[in-house]
Amino acid sequence: MEYMTRSSTNQVGGTNSKHGCGHFQMPLHYPRYTKTDYEAMPEWRLDCLLKEYGLPIMGDVQQKRKFAMGAFLWPH
Repeated sequence: MEYMTRSSTNQVGGTNSKHGCGHFQMPLHYPRYTKTDYEAMPEWRLDCLLKEYGLPIMGDVQQKRKFAMGAFLWPH
């Protein structure tokens, strides 16, 4: 059986993505916070979470909470 090996270059930039800069990589896990968690989350943590998912970090802490809850909480 033949095996194909993957090159260390990507199709866009031609360099190893570990050493590249300025690209977005989707996190492996979807955040599992509750509405209560978001309401109590400090602003710095909201900023980190939004940045990790490539989402805008604008507005005051209440606007960030509202945005995060809208993006990550699903209605039942």
